[in-house]
Amino acid sequence: MKKSYIFIVNVAIAIGLFYTKLSLTLVGIGVIAAFIGTLAGGAGLITIPAMMLVGIPIQTGIATNKFSSGIAALSSIFYLLYHKELRLGAIIKYVAVAIVGGVCGALLTVSISEKTMNIIACILLIFALLITLKNKKWTVSSEENDTKHSNKLWQPLLIAVYDGGFGPGSSTFSILHFLRYHYSYIKAVQLTRVLIFGSCTGAFLVFYQTGFIQWHYAIAMAIGSIIGSQLGLLILPKIPIKAAKILLIIIISLLLIQVAIKII
Repeated sequence: MKKSYIFIVNVAIAIGLFYTKLSLTLVGIGVIAAFIGTLAGGAGLITIPAMMLVGIPIQTGIATNKFSSGIAALSSIFYLLYHKELRLGAIIKYVAVAIVGGVCGALLTVSISEKTMNIIACILLIFALLITLKNKKWTVSSEENDTKHSNKLWQPLLIAVYDGGFGPGSSTFSILHFLRYHYSYIKAVQLTRVLIFGSCTGAFLVFYQTGFIQWHYAIAMAIGSIIGSQLGLLILPKIPIKAAKILLIIIISLLLIQVAIKII
């Protein structure tokens, strides 16, 4: 059933791509970035530098990335609802919190310099790396207490603020957050997709007003991101916990290097 769902979605996307004649380069970037980003975060490692390489201005790249990431996360939510892997109540709760955070984060970028944000990101990434290395065991099945965790919504809110305003490592931070509350790796990734949809939606509402969005780029990236995120969710249950942890450590380390270079 899952394979047939993915096949139908991808065929529909391919037909849309054929008729709209969108950039295959941007679609390819979206596929690769969303696939890796779904499993461990760090999609921004690929999307922003790649878009700059093909001549897209950084401001347009950021706005495009928020749109495509939000659309990809939305497709993930449909996938999870279709397979009854998440409750609608949990989705609404996290989306509402994340939209508020995304709006606040996008507005904060106006008053905070990029260097300051890079320093904050560097500190957070070092902290995230230490936590990941320290945790010797990850759970295979969820042991979360929904009531207890619902009182900790300020943490997803802060992650959404960070993602809305800056972004590098936000998905990774979210996965680590849910793992900390004894969610399984699979469930942590699923809830992260919900959180990222909310934060990207909130941020996009702000960035759209700037006029930097160019729909030709945004739609092409969104199509690629939908395919990549669907493939990521399909392969997610087959990834060994040890391999998932190694992938997460690699992504955090690469993000840390990228941010450190920007500071220097």
